[in-house]
Amino acid sequence: MSITGNFIGGKQVLSASNESIPVYDPATGKQVRAVTQSTAAEVEHAIEVAHNAFEDWANTSPLRRARVLFKFKELMEQHRDELAELIVSEHGKVWSDAHGELTRGLEVVEFACGIPHLIKGENSPDVGGGVDSYSLMQPLGVVAGITPFNFPAMVPLWMFPIALACGNTFVLKPPALDPSVSVRMAELLSEAGLPDGVFNVIHSSNEDAEQLYKDPRVQAVSFVGSSGVAEHIYKTASAYGKRVQAFGAAKNHAIVMPDADLDATVNAIMGGAFGSAGERCMALPVVVAVGDETADKLIAALTPKIKALRVGPGIQKGKDENEMGPVVSAAHQKKVLGYIDKGVEEGAKLVIDGRNLSVPGHAEGYYVGGTLFDNVTAEMVIWREEIFGPVLSIMRAPDYESALKLVNSHEFGNGSAIFTSNGHIGRDFVRNVQAGMVGVNVPVPVPMAFHSFGGWKRSVFGALNVHGPDGVRFYTRMKTATVRWPSGHQTVAEFSMPTLG
Repeated sequence: MSITGNFIGGKQVLSASNESIPVYDPATGKQVRAVTQSTAAEVEHAIEVAHNAFEDWANTSPLRRARVLFKFKELMEQHRDELAELIVSEHGKVWSDAHGELTRGLEVVEFACGIPHLIKGENSPDVGGGVDSYSLMQPLGVVAGITPFNFPAMVPLWMFPIALACGNTFVLKPPALDPSVSVRMAELLSEAGLPDGVFNVIHSSNEDAEQLYKDPRVQAVSFVGSSGVAEHIYKTASAYGKRVQAFGAAKNHAIVMPDADLDATVNAIMGGAFGSAGERCMALPVVVAVGDETADKLIAALTPKIKALRVGPGIQKGKDENEMGPVVSAAHQKKVLGYIDKGVEEGAKLVIDGRNLSVPGHAEGYYVGGTLFDNVTAEMVIWREEIFGPVLSIMRAPDYESALKLVNSHEFGNGSAIFTSNGHIGRDFVRNVQAGMVGVNVPVPVPMAFHSFGGWKRSVFGALNVHGPDGVRFYTRMKTATVRWPSGHQTVAEFSMPTLG
């Protein structure tokens, strides 16, 4: 059985520990490969390799760095099916969703290819007599990324293309559940002409990975995962003097107004709630219906659609493709099922029960059926906590103001949406909802790569968001030069604050 290795110094290598952990296909519950497990010394070695590669890469012109990324994008397109198959076999999402993940990630590569323009800086001639001022946007050094299981290609692509384009070197720690696509991307970067050591992938325990946000050679760390870990990394790495962007949990809401287009809204909710089996930080697990009549209509329309969801292996394609695959692991399946149990225990009305789903021929797969709760309240665990599975909760509010107050009361503020035909209500929602990414009649409002992605409240720790303009700011530091060339202007010593103009 093949073993996914580290990628250090331009080649794939196994850990000297000779230890590995199994990687399973969630659709079947069977092991498909293993992933090497590195020692603390090997994590340190990956950092050292990246550190040694930094100076030459930082001194490579932005145009040449962009050309490497252009070639990388071309190779990613050529290997799309291979990459999608890796994602499906280790994560479990359906084929078209895996391709969609790659598309959204490659949009960041496209944005990063514009790096010669993005880091031009500012220029102000003649700020004083014979004095010019201009800024430089320079790379930081070694930067690290720690990424989650739900988007094994897209989330790393949020980070490393911009980091590399800006002249940094990178050490990536992907998740053990689906590690292989990160290593394959590293190989394609090397084939595209990236010098050895500029991009490295290390597989290790979380304890050994702490070096990535403690080592003095690492200048910045990007993280996506749970809020508890995000906060820990933010506080720890900040204490070690590093830049941090750490993205945590979410509990995204959609307010549905009585004037919303019912058919369009129901279709949007289905994709938002059950796409990727709900394993998205921008999934739509909560609908706040304004008025009992609106809630009743939604439930009546959603029920047959949820019951009819085609659930099965993600590898099937075309007309045979399923709409929803398994969740990522047996442990996560147990966790999601536990939340459904908890919802029943707390008194929510279980309209559709996704427990005990049986997929013919795949009895050992990690499946959870589409689940629908009604009469969910703010006291319930299934509202307070992120389930990260195919579980949709309907909450009821008497009016728009009450619905908005409910949404804003949640500790997480990643994304939120409203469905309405009223432009005034839609505008008010965009201005007043406490979330970082907002949709109006759009269920999953993930920004395009030339904007920045990031939430509010306990969904994010750190001042700068990922990709877009914030991504460039995060992976560079600004230096401002004030320049006067000898011309006899400085005739006497000046001891007051210079004012130039």
